[in-house]
Amino acid sequence: MSEVLLSVIVPAYKVAGYLRECLDSVLAHPGDDIELITIDDRSPDGCGAIMDEYAARDPRVRVRHMEENVGLGEARNIGLELARGEYVWFVDGDDWLPDGSIQAITRRLRETRPDMLGFDHSRAYWDGRVTRSAHRKVFKNLPESGVFTMRERPSVMDFLMIVCNKAIRREFLLELGLRFGGGYYEDINVTYPVLMAAERITLLDRVCYFYRQRRRGSITKTVGKRHFEVFPQYDRIFAFMDERGAEVDEFRKAMFNRMFWHLFIIFGHGERVHRSDRHEFFRQMAQCYRKYKPKGYRPPGGVTGVRLRLVERGSYRLFVAFRRVNLVRVTVGKLLAGVRGTGRRVIKDAKARYRRLYYRVQLRLPMDPKLAVYSAYWNRGYACNPRAIYEKARELAPDVRGVWVVNKNGVKSLPAGVDHVIAGSLPYYRLMARAKYFVNNANFPNFLVKRPGAVHLQTMHGTPLKAMGLDQLKYPVASKGTDFDDFLRRSDRWDYLISSNPLSSEAWERAVPCDYELLEIGYPRNDRLVTADAAEVARLRTELGIPEGATAILYAPTHRDYQHGFEPMLDIGKVMTELGQDHVLLLRAHYFYNVKDAAERYGWPADRIIDVSAHPTVEDLCLASDALITDYSSIMFDYANLDDRPIVIYANDWDTYRRTRGVYFDLPAAPPGAVATTENELIEAFRARTAWDGEAVKQRAEFRRRYCPWDDGRAAERAVRHVFLER
Repeated sequence: MSEVLLSVIVPAYKVAGYLRECLDSVLAHPGDDIELITIDDRSPDGCGAIMDEYAARDPRVRVRHMEENVGLGEARNIGLELARGEYVWFVDGDDWLPDGSIQAITRRLRETRPDMLGFDHSRAYWDGRVTRSAHRKVFKNLPESGVFTMRERPSVMDFLMIVCNKAIRREFLLELGLRFGGGYYEDINVTYPVLMAAERITLLDRVCYFYRQRRRGSITKTVGKRHFEVFPQYDRIFAFMDERGAEVDEFRKAMFNRMFWHLFIIFGHGERVHRSDRHEFFRQMAQCYRKYKPKGYRPPGGVTGVRLRLVERGSYRLFVAFRRVNLVRVTVGKLLAGVRGTGRRVIKDAKARYRRLYYRVQLRLPMDPKLAVYSAYWNRGYACNPRAIYEKARELAPDVRGVWVVNKNGVKSLPAGVDHVIAGSLPYYRLMARAKYFVNNANFPNFLVKRPGAVHLQTMHGTPLKAMGLDQLKYPVASKGTDFDDFLRRSDRWDYLISSNPLSSEAWERAVPCDYELLEIGYPRNDRLVTADAAEVARLRTELGIPEGATAILYAPTHRDYQHGFEPMLDIGKVMTELGQDHVLLLRAHYFYNVKDAAERYGWPADRIIDVSAHPTVEDLCLASDALITDYSSIMFDYANLDDRPIVIYANDWDTYRRTRGVYFDLPAAPPGAVATTENELIEAFRARTAWDGEAVKQRAEFRRRYCPWDDGRAAERAVRHVFLER
């Protein structure tokens, strides 16, 4: 008997944003009675690198990198060939396991030694909802022995026939000669035959699998002809039954009914079979009916029976008409209930139409193919990645006219010669209606209409250490008041999303599941940090009023969702007094806060505190400073490009921040330099120069390698060439 009881096989393709959660949930099992086989199906994202990372630190992990993409079915077959366990469990790379699942499964396997163990699952939706399977009653009232056959318990066929909620004895599967098919619905030609052939089946009444229902990327959310691939999968099932003959003949009626239950779901689901393909899909259903109808078969009563009779007759028009009538019957209550809300929506929409009548008129006029809109930080000013792209576009695409949207206070941030409009003005609505290009580091307003041919470039404004987008659903303190439906509708307008590093690529795939192209090009705003010379640094220090010879520390704390207003996490006055007269502090409060008169309010030494919170360009502050103190702000990822300048992380409330906001990695365990949790430790990092010592330098170099791989001074150029010049 193999020492490995269970081989968990995880193929992965374009699921880098979810893969770590999947692998972590498997490897949380403490024993060495499992192995984890990962198949990198020539994934174009970071899946392969993630697998290698896990294999390097856990001997239970093995990785197979495919030379070409083979598809999910064949990747599972390859995993089966590599497996050494007595049982195999096929897990999808974007799903994950609840705590204790493997312990419960291995215990049940040892107790019953089945051919197949089935366990329950829950669907985990992108909006945070979690629902247990509809057929949980299947798991109740097992025989005293705990094992049975499908012949003894035919209701087990109601169990969802995906492979991910089953552990199968490996030798049994190999002896049956079953392999996963190619294309969509690739697991049903394995799971149904296993169910029919198994002599020992057992069930576990426990949710051991979270089946992720992604907003984008799932085959059930994809319209296209590939859903026709379900037919050859059922051909394989019935071919298996023909080979086994009398051994499985008694299951033909149940299999036939189950097949049409599935086909009706695919046909009726508006997100799978396109309207133009439905007649052909129906024709192939009718062929299946005639080909696989069991002898003496009579359709059941009710709605299903009517549908089956219409399929048997090949009456497509009647089938569609009957379906429409039935839909009307089912939904009429919902329609009536919605009427009550319609009046309120009409009034609200009427007000919106009145305010933006001018905008609607402008939408009827031709789009200007040489007009681009820029905005940053909700129209606060001229800054960040949009600024870097705007300046590079003036150089490389001078025929495209760029216009900035700013609020009244943001006008003062604009250099001479930068065209702009004030948000909410008539020129603003004209610009928003007529422009082709839209560049922003936050979202444009809900009212914006994405015209055909318009191009939206979302740059974001920081590498996400903290949970973002849909990942915030798990953290109600952080997501309070957030309308995620509105957020996703705005994000659906994006054509391109810039990623600053592999961490961001993983996070954005999961946190913002929309149909954009990910541009893994680095951050345009960091180009200056890579290319600036000593003369520019000297100029900036003079402009900011940094005394000659002083050590300038940039202090940039982040926003905390559990606080209200600006509440410094450290005693700035104490720190600066201890550091002495040759240190100055550049205070960069989060843009949510107003820190006017903070020095007087808190008693700070005003001669050594320079409030740069309103300074329009954070890159200036990074270049002018000698060191950075931050907590969990994304500025650390940008500052790490300055390889001769230390970063000190002040993590006095890390556990609270992690629990309330959620984070993507353990910052104190892998920091960009020294870490302090008390004011005295922070002071010592500067006074004893530990922030500059060998260990901190090594940590900063590793951090830079991991999180700044694409910041080479040409990110803005890559963005302009890809978006504006289409190169």
